[in-house]
Amino acid sequence: MWYYSTKGKSPAVTLKEAVLRGPAPDGGLYMPESLPSFSGSYLRSLPFKSFSEISFEVASAFLGTDIPSDVLEDIAGEAMDFPLPLTGLQPGVYCMELYHGPTMAFKDVGARFMARLMSYLYRNMDRPLNVIVATSGDTGSAVASGFYDVDGINVVVLFPKGRVSRLQQLQITTNGGNIHPLEVDGNFDDCQWLARTILADEELNHQFTLTSANSINIGRLIPQSFYYFEAYARLQGSTAPVFSVPCGNFGNLTAGVMAWCAGLPVRKFIASVNINDVFPKFLDTGRYSPAASVPTYSSAMDVGNPSNFERLDFLMGGMAVNFRESIMSWSFNDKQTADAIRGVASDTGYIMDPHGAVAWLGLKEYAGSTGFSGPGVFLETAHPAKFPETMEEILGKYDFVPPQLSKLEQGQERFTPVPCDAEAVREYLLSINR
Repeated sequence: MWYYSTKGKSPAVTLKEAVLRGPAPDGGLYMPESLPSFSGSYLRSLPFKSFSEISFEVASAFLGTDIPSDVLEDIAGEAMDFPLPLTGLQPGVYCMELYHGPTMAFKDVGARFMARLMSYLYRNMDRPLNVIVATSGDTGSAVASGFYDVDGINVVVLFPKGRVSRLQQLQITTNGGNIHPLEVDGNFDDCQWLARTILADEELNHQFTLTSANSINIGRLIPQSFYYFEAYARLQGSTAPVFSVPCGNFGNLTAGVMAWCAGLPVRKFIASVNINDVFPKFLDTGRYSPAASVPTYSSAMDVGNPSNFERLDFLMGGMAVNFRESIMSWSFNDKQTADAIRGVASDTGYIMDPHGAVAWLGLKEYAGSTGFSGPGVFLETAHPAKFPETMEEILGKYDFVPPQLSKLEQGQERFTPVPCDAEAVREYLLSINR
């Protein structure tokens, strides 16, 4: 299969080139030349399949014959070896917990699949691969975990100073080895700009092989579609669900829209955002106007210029009216987020993290405005224990910390502070490749 840039100014490339490049040379993002079409009989068979089986079959449909079937089956089986529980909280309301992987965040799904895919595609190469990733928290830890100790691959993680939780930072900075964390004096949008600047540096690309591990990389985006099929399977093929997605860089939502375009029954997508409300303003006005991001409780969603908007725009034919037919969006502030966490905990005993709480609020808003009674699925993207300071502030006391997080305090942090300056990152990259 061929992959095309959303900007349409670069030549089509193979899967290997698309994954190992990250963004296209013209600054666009790669998309497959066509999306698969899942038949009704296949969709009806989903409730009888495991998550790893669904992942392999969906990956095969998206990737075609680019990866040998036995290799792809092994990649899916190894990467998707943890559960994604679908929990009924209220009548017609379900929570899908995407955080049961090794770093306790949904990014494990995409990062683990992509690490194995990239390792296969880059086999037998004679120079190191440098993976550049910007993170607002969970991407960095998932990529660090997925790529740790993989021969021939350096991972440079750009994280914003003071904008990630303590546990998220420890997950990024205590690996060592081939993981190189850089603490950027700026916000996530600055980290994202630095990553894209480095990836576009022609001189560096002549010296090394550079790629991205953010959802701008098609190799990480495609596996994020797997859990939409999994959710539909666990609902036993009932009425097409509504999905409420906590949105930051919009990779999660884009993957869901790709699954819908390929035939997965979806009634509506809710793009639930915090006060970084670029997207709902776009739906209201038809004008996309990036803005500086503002810090919130739901820190992984503090994005003022979502990269994957470009892919969504591509899928929607560049027309706001098409967005409005399939996606609704609301923004919520920290008080609303905190009230939602306390309210659901009181009513059901279930503890949501701040990102999942924003998604729950979006689903509630949709139900209130349309009378929809379900099924509605909101995505829980990280374990609440990853945000201990925020959870304690909201609940007064929150002291449950899973073993895989509590042991982080015993690790030794290693990271390099850098200014928000591309030349500083460039010099660091040169230093680790000497």
